[in-house]
Amino acid sequence: MRRGAPEVNAGSMADIAFLLLIFFLVTTTIAEDQGVLVKLPEWTENQDEVILSDENVLTVLVNAQDDLLVENEAAGVADIPRLLQKHVISSERRPDQAVVSLTHDRSTSYTRYLEVYDALKSGYSAMWNDLANRRYGKSYEMLSIAEQRSVRKEIPLVISEAEPSDVLPGISAAL
Repeated sequence: MRRGAPEVNAGSMADIAFLLLIFFLVTTTIAEDQGVLVKLPEWTENQDEVILSDENVLTVLVNAQDDLLVENEAAGVADIPRLLQKHVISSERRPDQAVVSLTHDRSTSYTRYLEVYDALKSGYSAMWNDLANRRYGKSYEMLSIAEQRSVRKEIPLVISEAEPSDVLPGISAAL
């Protein structure tokens, strides 16, 4: 007498697969884009209008064709840290009076905007490192929080961003 093959009860297989699916959906983290982290000033109802001298403002423009102008002259992204340092560390003004005005067109590519913004930040980082090395004999990252605040107070990062425009006038004519 031959025995038949035993049957496998697969009725609960769908339940187990469904529970595993729910488990992996709940425990999986999905990476999100962080964007550009910027600390904004606190909002107050009665803000006083600040009038700046044009000599204290470094104008950086990026048009719809991703062309870069610094003080109405064509420049490359690699030139920004040097031009920024020349503007901030100057005999014409104190470093805390220097302001960078970053303006871009709505059609400017996000990649180009980030390149320019990163170049500005790296210019400030280089100045902070130079001051930290002169004052404390070590790099900015190695300083204590209080020492870093002291360096940033002397050379504050001040980037003013205007609302993007649809067409930046005069940029294409200047190139």
